[in-house]
Amino acid sequence: MPSKRENILIVEPDETLRQQLLEVLRSAGYEASSAATPEEGFRVVQTGSVDIFLLAADLADVLCCNSLSEIKGLGSTSNTRVILFARGGGGDRARGLDLGADDVLTPPWEPAELLARVRVQLREKHLLEDLQLKTRIAEEGQQIAHNAFQAIAVTEKMTRDAFSLGRALKIGVSALLTVAAVISIIFLLFTRRADKETRRAYSVIAQLEHGVRTEEALVAETRKARDELQQSDVTEQKRQLQQQTDDLRQKISGADSSEVAALRKQLDDTTSRLKKVETQSDAAEGVIRANASSVCLLHISVSLLDKDSRRPLRYGAINPDGEPLKDSDGNIVYTLDGRAPEVREDFFGTGFIVADNAVLTNHHVAQPWWENDAMSAVIQQGLQPTISELTAYFPDAAAGVPLSVSQISDQADLALLRGDISSLKRPILKLDGRKEAAISGQPLISLGYATGISAILARAGDEAVKDIVKSAAGDPKRIVEALQQRKLIRPLVTQGHIGDVLSDKIVYDAQTTSGSSGGPLINRDGQVIGVTFAVVKGFGGSNFGVPIRYAQPLLKP
Repeated sequence: MPSKRENILIVEPDETLRQQLLEVLRSAGYEASSAATPEEGFRVVQTGSVDIFLLAADLADVLCCNSLSEIKGLGSTSNTRVILFARGGGGDRARGLDLGADDVLTPPWEPAELLARVRVQLREKHLLEDLQLKTRIAEEGQQIAHNAFQAIAVTEKMTRDAFSLGRALKIGVSALLTVAAVISIIFLLFTRRADKETRRAYSVIAQLEHGVRTEEALVAETRKARDELQQSDVTEQKRQLQQQTDDLRQKISGADSSEVAALRKQLDDTTSRLKKVETQSDAAEGVIRANASSVCLLHISVSLLDKDSRRPLRYGAINPDGEPLKDSDGNIVYTLDGRAPEVREDFFGTGFIVADNAVLTNHHVAQPWWENDAMSAVIQQGLQPTISELTAYFPDAAAGVPLSVSQISDQADLALLRGDISSLKRPILKLDGRKEAAISGQPLISLGYATGISAILARAGDEAVKDIVKSAAGDPKRIVEALQQRKLIRPLVTQGHIGDVLSDKIVYDAQTTSGSSGGPLINRDGQVIGVTFAVVKGFGGSNFGVPIRYAQPLLKP
């Protein structure tokens, strides 16, 4: 509902229909009033502000041809929109439009249709008012410029006269220097204020665009994500199984003879599961130590460019509170002009080192708009997404490493990134592209980073989260950099089993479904057999990976 309630006046002699219209409009949140005759309605328009004038067509017929147009200029405000209710068919509709109505509604009409037509007229009214406001501002600016030129002309005349008088010359030069000093001070103050507003705007925009709303909300989301991760952690699983074993043993010691057999069977099953988890965990530790340091968190910042002019999409303006300007419907105003901050969207994914200065990830991570329905709608509006920044953050590294997209696979959801990562001295992960490298039932290890800010922060404690969010002011890039400085960038490690091996995908179960797109799938021999590309959240056993053999064409010289 708009923040300012629009005023709608109904002129309808039929009392029943008039009441129906009032109920429909008021239920939608509009300020609605009514009148029985056109004369009474005109008096209301003259004494108040009416946004939409609803008039029965048979009453409009008694007016002269210019009366409806005159209604739009009555009252304390102009641009009143007129909608006629016609009793007949196309003839009445055409006659109403000839009389000057903005829209004509013929029976039978539905409440939803009426409200939709009202919203259309209100939008057109607001657009016209905005245009008039901009026109008035432009005219005032032109007048100011005209006055300035006149002032300059007078100043030039005074300067010429000053050459003939020594005293006048001294006064003129002193005045000119004073004006220049004042202009310099004003420009300096304006620049500092603009920079301050820009920094403040980026902070607020980061909160709006990336879902980082408030410190309290983010801390709560982080705690929830931490609980979910703990449930899938191997250590937590072992603790729960050990607790179940202890509980069963206590029950057996105090149980009746009839219950002992069933409890012993549960104890044997639980003990077997515990040994299996411990065995797999011990076997995986060496693989994790050897490969985790080469798995990086990818941060992709995307800006939007106009396809024709290549100008970036910006916010229309920033209000004194540092928030983007919104229209009367509560929508953020965007523009291709001005100096307001650019619109940025941030995405996260996983990558891993596969060659010298080369990182492998998913296509939909390297180019987040690929097969993205929300971004497709933006592209259809004439905007082209482009990568502004692509940075890799490795565990225990001092800073992020800039990367660029080198190649995109035309066979699978894979992409190759390149950048100067040789100085990090991280091992290159071994790849096994053979078909027999992935076999149903075999265990595997998945390494990757979560896709959301709250899940990425889940590895830190509550106090660290509060400090990071407060210092970063909601900016995702600054949040990740703070995590990097605190040595909190490290991949999530989960274990599962291969469920099925298809020609173009590996189906596996996992103990977490938090994301990890672009992360490596490693078999028990410590070799990469696939790349995670899809996780069905809340349904373990249906996670998918691209077989690593599809990456081999990207790695050829």
